[in-house]
Amino acid sequence: MTGTLHTGLIFFSFMVVCESEPTHAVPDRVGDSHRQSRLVHLTTHLAFQLVNDSLAFSRADSFCRGQFSSLATLEQSEDREGALELLQQSGLHSPIWVKNPSKAASKPVALSKQYVRFSALNFPKESRECFARVNMFFPSLSSISVCVRVQWDIEWNEVSTIFSYAAPVFTNEFQLRGQVDMHKRILLALIIHGKHLPYKASFPNDGEWHHICVTWHRSSGNWAIYVDGERKDMGSGTDSSRDIHGDGILILGQDQDSFGGNFTEPFFGMITDLNVFNMSLEMRHVSALNACSPMTHEVLFIWNLDHLSRHPAVGEVQALLFCPAVHQQMELQGCRTLQSWSDHLPLFGLSDCSDPLPFICRSSRERYLKMKQMSDSQSSQPTAFMSHLMKISNKTQAVLGQQPSGLSNLAQAATLLDISVQALEDTQQEGLQPEDMVSLIQLLLLAADVPTQPLPDATNHSQDSIQELSQHFISLANSVISEDNALKWQAIREVVNGPMDVVKSIDKMVTSLSPHLMAETDHMTIHTPNIKLEVKQQTLQEGSRGLSFCGPETEKHGNLDCISVPHQKIQDLHNNGFYKLTLVNTWYGSLWPLFSPEENITMVPTVTDGSQRYLGTILGSSVISTTALGDDQPVSTAVHFQLQHRVQVGKISQNGTIFLKINSTIISTIYFSIKYVNYVFCILYRIPLVLCMIQCVPSGILISIQRLVGIGIPKAVR
Repeated sequence: MTGTLHTGLIFFSFMVVCESEPTHAVPDRVGDSHRQSRLVHLTTHLAFQLVNDSLAFSRADSFCRGQFSSLATLEQSEDREGALELLQQSGLHSPIWVKNPSKAASKPVALSKQYVRFSALNFPKESRECFARVNMFFPSLSSISVCVRVQWDIEWNEVSTIFSYAAPVFTNEFQLRGQVDMHKRILLALIIHGKHLPYKASFPNDGEWHHICVTWHRSSGNWAIYVDGERKDMGSGTDSSRDIHGDGILILGQDQDSFGGNFTEPFFGMITDLNVFNMSLEMRHVSALNACSPMTHEVLFIWNLDHLSRHPAVGEVQALLFCPAVHQQMELQGCRTLQSWSDHLPLFGLSDCSDPLPFICRSSRERYLKMKQMSDSQSSQPTAFMSHLMKISNKTQAVLGQQPSGLSNLAQAATLLDISVQALEDTQQEGLQPEDMVSLIQLLLLAADVPTQPLPDATNHSQDSIQELSQHFISLANSVISEDNALKWQAIREVVNGPMDVVKSIDKMVTSLSPHLMAETDHMTIHTPNIKLEVKQQTLQEGSRGLSFCGPETEKHGNLDCISVPHQKIQDLHNNGFYKLTLVNTWYGSLWPLFSPEENITMVPTVTDGSQRYLGTILGSSVISTTALGDDQPVSTAVHFQLQHRVQVGKISQNGTIFLKINSTIISTIYFSIKYVNYVFCILYRIPLVLCMIQCVPSGILISIQRLVGIGIPKAVR
């Protein structure tokens, strides 16, 4: 048999959207641990849950995924009918978030291609007289936004004026100031109509370029300060009795104690990309401008050195700025909302993605009912694990409840992961129950979706905190897929897509955290009994060698399964402008068959919502997941797998299925490219009755090698 060529061609996956007959409303109200009511509408096949906790779009989308559901799209007739019935029952008339199914994912762009050269002005410390004047006429303004990029001189600690606008009748009309605090942060404050607002918004005094936008709107009196695309401070209560006076002078780098002169409190550093708008910008506008996406709507002034006059000591320099929107064509439009209905058809609109809005999660009816049953059971009679978790967290209700306001930052995720690991260790003898497994998988999914701002620790501890968070994440995942819990997966199969949900969460977590994990090292490993995670990173240059990863050693001096990126593909990435390559590889040594052998090799997904791209029931005794990142973004590239297969002829098991046992070692080499497609062919040479399953997903690929395969293999894959 070993001398014969065996080729297996396998393709998948299926994306099935439920279609149903006309349905009848089955209203249901469920309460969470905060006693909030959520309206649920059940149809023959689907469940729609209206979540009135208003969240930003990304967090709403994350919450639905954490419920093993998806944000409603309203593309299908049953979706529209269910959502309309649900909203009529609730009486809600405000816009809600919906997903845009046609929005294409952005393609990775080389780091070097995301930098753009700007002409900047340098304000040196050698002269306290340095300034630049904007040569244009300013009308009276009922709204204004000023955006600018600054590079602060790290040796300057006094109060500085980034810009000042003075009118003939009032000098302190509109001004942005900054000062360094004891923590070496630059604190920012606005002056509007002479009123000095507090120093609160900040950015680190790190010598890097930072994008700042300030806005004001007369009718509301609202103002805001944005730094690097994020709103850092906001308020109201400014004088709304008049506009900002026209016919004024805008000066960069100096405070005007008199109209156009008597300069004080100079700025030292560099300034570029000043833009002035006759409107109060929204978050989506600021985010796009931060990424260098152009905006011409209501613009008064666009950065142009020809329209500036400056002091002789102010020099012109060239600055290289990070501008991802230049090649990714970032949109200013915002995120999709359902605004209203017309003749039972939805009318869609766009809103600022950071706006808090209600939303609808969509899932299968069976999944919702099973989730509700488990939630009710956990509330009325908590398991040993959950009881202990509530005890150590000083809570009286289920700690891992599904509150939309749950995980909003890494600090919250780290806390929950930490106490969950502690509770697992303390209740190891009792073990996990199916309800616990669902809760932990939800925690993993939600934690993997958390925004990746560094933890608020001291700088020298942040790397250790991220590493500890990752270790706890992998530790929890290891417990969930443990062989001890094999039979319990049967009880949750209607809810969870299978162990691939855990694999997916690890991939996403490590991919998003890799810039922080690899900030001070080029090699990191986390090893648990069932999971080995290894991340390698290298700077790309001419002659770079291929990155490689080899799985856990099973025998002393034995050959290892290895994964690598071919040398030529690394050179291709370098030639295309990529600066660094990160290879994230995870080896699952014991994803034991958790269902019967027949189900274990089925090609049919567990759920057919159409919302999940990971196959639910494909399980093997070994699963390898790999993701290639170019400049911290997933890239499409070839990966070389060299896998060692050991096959033995064994006895017939009690259920009559013949399994193969290991009696020889056969080395196979698989070459293929990671592509953004739904299937790929897997060609194995000289491998007797070994089933290889490859799944392509947006963040990389998954391979399942079935080492013990019964002879009842479907004809399609024999």
